[in-house]
Amino acid sequence: MSWGTELWDQFDNLEKHTQWGIEVLEKYIKFVKERTEIEINYAKQLRNLSKKYQTKKNSKEEEESKYTSCKAFQATLNEMNDYAGQHEVISENMASQITAELTRFVQEVKQERKQHFHEGRKAQQHIETCWKQLEASKRRFERDCKEAERAQQYFEKMDADINVTKADVEKARQQAQIRHQMADDSKGDYSSVLQKFNREQHEHYFTHIPGIFQKLQDMEEKKIGRMGESLKTYADIDRQVVPIIGKCLDGITKSAESISEKQDSQMVIESFKSGFEPPGDIDFEDFTQSMKRTVSDTSLTKADCKSDPKVPSKSRNKLWPFIKKNKLMSLLTSPHQPPPPPPASSSPSAVPNGPHSPKQQKEPLSHRFNDFMTSKPKMHCFRSLKRGLSLKLGSTPEDFSNLPPEQRRKKLQQKVDELNKDIQKEIDQRDALTKMRDVYMKNPQMGDPASVGQKLVEIGNNIEKLRVEVHKFEGWLAEVEGRLPARNDSSRRQSGLYDTQNTQTVNNCAQDRESPDGSYTEDNSQEPEVKVTPTEFDDDFDDEEPLPTIGTCKAIYPFDGENEGTISVTEGEILSVIEEDKGDGWTRIRRKEEEEGYVPTSYIEVYLDRNTKGAMTYI
Repeated sequence: MSWGTELWDQFDNLEKHTQWGIEVLEKYIKFVKERTEIEINYAKQLRNLSKKYQTKKNSKEEEESKYTSCKAFQATLNEMNDYAGQHEVISENMASQITAELTRFVQEVKQERKQHFHEGRKAQQHIETCWKQLEASKRRFERDCKEAERAQQYFEKMDADINVTKADVEKARQQAQIRHQMADDSKGDYSSVLQKFNREQHEHYFTHIPGIFQKLQDMEEKKIGRMGESLKTYADIDRQVVPIIGKCLDGITKSAESISEKQDSQMVIESFKSGFEPPGDIDFEDFTQSMKRTVSDTSLTKADCKSDPKVPSKSRNKLWPFIKKNKLMSLLTSPHQPPPPPPASSSPSAVPNGPHSPKQQKEPLSHRFNDFMTSKPKMHCFRSLKRGLSLKLGSTPEDFSNLPPEQRRKKLQQKVDELNKDIQKEIDQRDALTKMRDVYMKNPQMGDPASVGQKLVEIGNNIEKLRVEVHKFEGWLAEVEGRLPARNDSSRRQSGLYDTQNTQTVNNCAQDRESPDGSYTEDNSQEPEVKVTPTEFDDDFDDEEPLPTIGTCKAIYPFDGENEGTISVTEGEILSVIEEDKGDGWTRIRRKEEEEGYVPTSYIEVYLDRNTKGAMTYI
């Protein structure tokens, strides 16, 4: 079926139809363009979402990402990032293969349509011109015929009238002849114009218009076919990314299947295992003994001496992970800053600290509470609170002494492994530069060997620094590994650098240290708040009963004792020990029953009296 033969008289309708077809194609192009924008925005939002939940470097989340569930979640985020990339591919392909191509095609179709309808209008104008010429010739012929008929009638009238002269009759005859000649001429013109119009009209409706309409039909069919191809391309573009999207979803499924509940549970144990033993049983408190006590028995040491020696002593220090500490109790602590390292002239490891004191018997809980409420706190203990709080806000100490033994060992081992990797990198770089220098020496035109020498020196210095660091951390690691089986190993005192910046909630003044490692602190939000009025500190503290002597010590290094709560000593001085090191690197001593304070444990040589009940062994 051809538009030229079937729709020869539907020029205007074809013009409207072809315009509507172009508008449909443009509407489809707009649809695809908006789809590409949706895809690119969707991909962008997916990428932002994936980035938002990615593990941040150097954060707590990075440590938690070792669990299989966290790894599976991170793998899902990575797959979603690839999934977003496929939507970007869809957007790019639709923009290049559909939107851009169809836009150019529409412009070509518009130009072609405009040209065809211009030719059609030109043909219509030509046939209309021919029709007007035919009408003009016809009217002229009709007019001449009428004029000739009137001239003939006038002549016949004049010829029949006897009163008219012969000259007038002749004149009328000649005028009739002229009119008849003009009518004959008009008839010939009309006949020729009519024949010409018929030829033009036949050619118009059977040649020009069918040809133009056929071109329009071909253009329309081409446009429709192109739109069909674009729709197929639209589906193919989506279909091309389906396998890759399927792989992304398979990756998510695989990561989900890789989650191991048992493995995560084991990692929790490895992450939080402290290495301490569970607390022992609490002793029976015999309240009938309080009737036999005197007023002097209210001190912590006297109460300890009055406890039943037959009852086996359970370490109160082991209860500290499970006991909430009062804020005021946390104030009564020894100096929280780390003890200074001993002078470099001699190694503290060579200084024995003497035998360990026997385990102190646990005091009754009621005695400790009564003694705390009746005794007056020492001022230096409250002043040390500021140091403790400032250390709590500080960074992690270099030797990880703020962590429990098991966690500290893992951190130190990890640090040693990292340093060894750095050393290996430096060695590899040094070997490469050495080979480069050898090549430069053999072929001077390739480079200057001296330019590599300075870099080799720097690398050598870096290697030495790293080895020193490794040696330092290996020493701490050996110390921790040697202390894990038995907490009172003397190697605890051989480390000169204990940067314990996370304060331990230990009550030095009341001898109620519940954190033997000196590393745990209770959350302030969970502790009951105790208000202390300033008037409590204005009293005289001299009436507090002094702590008993549990041994002696000899100062092997001089110590200035500039900080609050410390005491200065001179090398070789003999002093009394009234409180043993509880794991924080400080020992409390007394000079001549009048001056007491804390000194670094590594600065003294301790001799404990095993028979003294006040002696406490670091557990």
